[in-house]
Amino acid sequence: MTSTSETSTRKFPVQSIAAKVFHWNNIISVFVMLTSGLQIYNANPVFGGRSSLHIPPIFTLGGWLAGGRHWHFAAMWLFSLNLLWYGIYVLITRRWLHRFASSKDLKALHKTKNSRRLIYAWHRIVYTSIIPILLLALFSGIGMYKPAQFSWIVSLFGSWQALRIVHFSSVPLVILFATFHSWLGMKAGGSELTESMFW
Repeated sequence: MTSTSETSTRKFPVQSIAAKVFHWNNIISVFVMLTSGLQIYNANPVFGGRSSLHIPPIFTLGGWLAGGRHWHFAAMWLFSLNLLWYGIYVLITRRWLHRFASSKDLKALHKTKNSRRLIYAWHRIVYTSIIPILLLALFSGIGMYKPAQFSWIVSLFGSWQALRIVHFSSVPLVILFATFHSWLGMKAGGSELTESMFW
């Protein structure tokens, strides 16, 4: 009887339609960029895919160099526009006040002994850390795509080779972010919180 009443009165997390659309677009665009990026790596001798580590075709998208590039940049536009409109949405709705890390979260890491408060603090810190990672991935990708037209981006990174290293390094960083972001979300709100982001 008690468990039934607790279930009926339990408040489940509810997310906005904008948050759901944002998460779905992110998953689709990142998946396409990752698989098409691996195809570009395989097909382009500049990246070493032909002579060193070769990615099995089952993990790639595009079939050849031009196909991989077409998929990669189509997904890049979806990803960029998705980030832009969601950034505007976060500013307008003031969601940034409780979504991103603040000095209070940094203090909590040192002072609080409340495990739940620590989880929330780490969650916001990890959530905030993805911003510079995504900006580096986008700018380095644009610089690699059009190094002559965007020579100032290449200059910011020092060289085209440095640009390439930064861009490829962003891939494992995004994967690490997604892993920790999902794990901390589960710790903070359980499977209901994770599911509420998509359904």
